[in-house]
Amino acid sequence: MQDLQMELNKYRNDLSKAITIIKVRGKAKAIAERDYRVELAKEILRLRAEGMPVTIISDLCRGNEKIADLKMKRDIAETLYESNMQFIYKTKLNIDIVMKQIEAERKGE
Repeated sequence: MQDLQMELNKYRNDLSKAITIIKVRGKAKAIAERDYRVELAKEILRLRAEGMPVTIISDLCRGNEKIADLKMKRDIAETLYESNMQFIYKTKLNIDIVMKQIEAERKGE
């Protein structure tokens, strides 16, 4: 029973840390998204002002090295956020499992 309590406490600590981390990653994700969208919009406007055909502007913008780097940073931030979210889900599931094991031991099952 004590081993289960220790395991439960470990999962609770992991969950607390993950929640703290996801706040930081969520902010980084939002900033990366904003930076990407702002630069993309600027490049679209610049190319339209230069008379570039509208049909190819999107492809040219996404091929721009600066915009591609910002998109990559956005995608990385999104992946880190999502992986942290999955860790939180997994930790919650583990907490539920340990809680059920503790409950079963208390009932003598």
